[in-house]
Amino acid sequence: MELPDMCYWGIQTARAVQNFPVTGRKERPVFIHAYAQVKKAAAIANMALVELDSSRGSAIVQAADEIMTGVFDDQFPVDIFQAGAGTSFNMNLNEVIANRALEILGHNKGEFKFLSPNDHVNLGQSSNDTFPTASHLAIIQAVDEFDPVLRSISKAFYEKANEFAFIPKPGRTHLMDAVPILLGDEFHAYGIAIERCADRLRDQRMHLLEIPLGGTATGTGVNSHPEFRKTVFQELRRLSSLDLVYARDSFEALQSRSQLVMVSGALRSLALELIRIANDLRLLGSGPHAGIGEISLPAVQPGSSIMPGKVNPVMAECLNMVAFQVIAYDTAVALAAQAGQLELNVMTPVMTYNILESLAMLTSYLPVFETRCIRGITADKERCRAGIEGNPMLATILAPRIGYLKAAELAIESEQTGRPVKELAIEKGIISMDEADVLFDSNNLARKVFR
Repeated sequence: MELPDMCYWGIQTARAVQNFPVTGRKERPVFIHAYAQVKKAAAIANMALVELDSSRGSAIVQAADEIMTGVFDDQFPVDIFQAGAGTSFNMNLNEVIANRALEILGHNKGEFKFLSPNDHVNLGQSSNDTFPTASHLAIIQAVDEFDPVLRSISKAFYEKANEFAFIPKPGRTHLMDAVPILLGDEFHAYGIAIERCADRLRDQRMHLLEIPLGGTATGTGVNSHPEFRKTVFQELRRLSSLDLVYARDSFEALQSRSQLVMVSGALRSLALELIRIANDLRLLGSGPHAGIGEISLPAVQPGSSIMPGKVNPVMAECLNMVAFQVIAYDTAVALAAQAGQLELNVMTPVMTYNILESLAMLTSYLPVFETRCIRGITADKERCRAGIEGNPMLATILAPRIGYLKAAELAIESEQTGRPVKELAIEKGIISMDEADVLFDSNNLARKVFR
């Protein structure tokens, strides 16, 4: 096959491009750079073990360094859907490193008899152990970049909770009126939910520090120096500044992708919470005249092409769609995880892509959602209070005194007559006016029992 003069990839990459013209989407730079870091560590380890001469090894290291800076990001044309186990991308990287290393040494690209993608760049390695290792490194970096974004969202909800701390409003269960709460408590709960998701994702990230590097093809370490695994681990720990650990069982590490499943599951859990919260915000801001209308979401754009002045909760709607897609990606990860067979799960490329894509979408959109939605939310205090006054559910606070059935009778009478429970309770001699003023004070009604 003829290859373009400007390309650094080789024949195996060219065949992969022909074989897998699926989406046109390429591996994300964070993954390319992580994989190059693995190759650099392997070259340094092989030089230390005198498996690779310093001339070739140093050129490989320099080429890997250049790739890690992003200089060669356009040299990785292999589609994200490719040969199982990521062999196509591993060879794409091996060929780019080999050709660049040949240039560094004064040779022409393609002179693989002098410096080979397989014999030198891939020395002591397999796609089966290096691809998942690079996957772990890339996802760890993406999670670390996402964590402050997620915690900032949580903080924004906490700040809104403080702002709304003394605004009583109707509680709702089953979408029906319930006993009053504070709007601030509602928003504080959102902050807790997001913080819990951030903690869960951080916990699952820790499992990715266990990597299968050194297992080569099936977990035996075949074709690598007996000390390669130990040496390359030490070097990769140094280069990545991560507390990487050996796989507890090198065979399980190639067979199972459970660590990726757990990270993806944490993202799914986050997506479900984001959907729930976005739907709450849409409901609370609905109307505003014919809906709940207790809060107002920022107006960021016109909401209709036909109805002048209409404003829609577009930021929350977009968040829903992003979260739906995260759940779809997690479903693909789950299917890929169970598709492992015998000594290897070959579906790591699609798992890696889906997790990195989810993290990229959330990292991009959540800061926008925070600034253009959460921080601009305002409360309609009068609308909140109006939902409490005269609400028959206030009979609940009399139940400890008069019993459930009598309280229910008061609620029904209030519903039928339109008279407030407070007024009926005073009239029937259940409580005095002074007691009623204290008991039915809107600020007391919504007090948090455990505060």
